[in-house]
Amino acid sequence: MNAKANNHRLTPLDALEQAAECLKTIAHPHRLRILQMLLRGRYTVGELAEACGIPSHMASEHLRLMQRSGFLTSQKEGRKAYYEVAEPHLAKIMQCVEAKFDNQR
Repeated sequence: MNAKANNHRLTPLDALEQAAECLKTIAHPHRLRILQMLLRGRYTVGELAEACGIPSHMASEHLRLMQRSGFLTSQKEGRKAYYEVAEPHLAKIMQCVEAKFDNQR
C-alpha cells in the first residue's frame, strides 16, 4: 500500500460491497424517477407508473425491489398504498445525479 493510502482512512471493502449492491438496486431509469418523485412526496403505484410511462405491475416490481432493500416504506390508506422514502441518504445520491445529468437536455 502506498503512503497516500496510509494517510487517509479508507472505507472497508465489505462496506463498499454493500454500497455497490445498494447502487445496483437504484441503477435503473424508472427507479431513479420513482426516487426523484418520492423524495418530493408520497405517491401511489398508479401515479408513479404514469410518471414513468410504464404499466402499474412494472412499477410495483420496482417498488418491491427498493422496499426489500430498505429504501422505501408503504402505508395503506383505504384501498391505496402510498410509498415514501425510508433511507434519508438517497436524497444526497439523487442530488448528485441531478447535478451531473439534469443539465444534459
